[in-house]
Amino acid sequence: MLLSRTADHLYWHARYLERAENTARMLGVNYDTLLMPHPPRLTTDLWRATLGLSELEPLFEELYGDITTPNVMRFMITDMRNPSSIVSCLWAARENARAVRGTLTSEMFETVNTIWLESRDWVTSGRAYDDAPEYLEWVKNQSHLSRGVAIGTMLKDESFNFLRMGTFIERADNTARLLDLKFFERSERNADELTVDSTGDFYHWASLLRSVSAFEVYRKTYHDVITPERVAELLIFRKEMPRSLAACMIDLVKNLKYVRNNYSAETERIAGRMLADLEYGRIKDVLTGTGGIHDYLTEFLEKTYELGNQISTDFLVPLNPSHAA
Repeated sequence: MLLSRTADHLYWHARYLERAENTARMLGVNYDTLLMPHPPRLTTDLWRATLGLSELEPLFEELYGDITTPNVMRFMITDMRNPSSIVSCLWAARENARAVRGTLTSEMFETVNTIWLESRDWVTSGRAYDDAPEYLEWVKNQSHLSRGVAIGTMLKDESFNFLRMGTFIERADNTARLLDLKFFERSERNADELTVDSTGDFYHWASLLRSVSAFEVYRKTYHDVITPERVAELLIFRKEMPRSLAACMIDLVKNLKYVRNNYSAETERIAGRMLADLEYGRIKDVLTGTGGIHDYLTEFLEKTYELGNQISTDFLVPLNPSHAA
């Protein structure tokens, strides 16, 4: 049985690395959105929604005050005072990996360490902020590299399972937040129909799909124009889509079974129920429900938070509030 502290470091290493990538994806899609024609107030509303979804608005207002694109980008990319900034997450991922260096393969630790050192160079030179789009793309690619090295070199034992659990719970959380943010933006533009009726709408939804590496997947799956309803279905219910909520929960439950213990029944119950809701749910019911997609995704995020707390209770050391998504 893996020691709780070792499992904790592995789990949070994976979560922080995934969080860095996911933050890069969220900032990237917002950055692209704001390059397109939009109402003047959308800039402030979109960044406020982004901070709200990440539960960072109080800290941002304390540190920066005015919600502007330069302020939010700096806060979310390079500000170490923000525990969820990309640089903070990469540092935390490296520190968690360093704490269990003997559990990782040498290739994996060298990859993680190099990512941190190169990211520090981006920051000290100012390029992480000045060349933000390029840096965000670099973060995504480095995250892919780290996961690939882990999958290709690590023994498929409990250490590997905790790494994967951290990855999938963080990824599910992020996909839900991104989708909720995009539907918020759509509501702010006062669109009344679940269809694309302009070139602008197409690029808005296409940017979301690209932010989760799903543009080509959407084309292969639906062979038709991009509509909000199908985007939501793809990112919530389609098991074939690697970053969908359903796909993440399938992989999370699978890895959870490999590390089950005498105390993990509640964790498995929560995860199993979340998976069942995704396996048998329908996008039509979500969109026509009382609270619509926002309430559905808010409830999913609350359950994900509860699941994360339960995983900590059953397997890891007590949850550090700074870890919370």
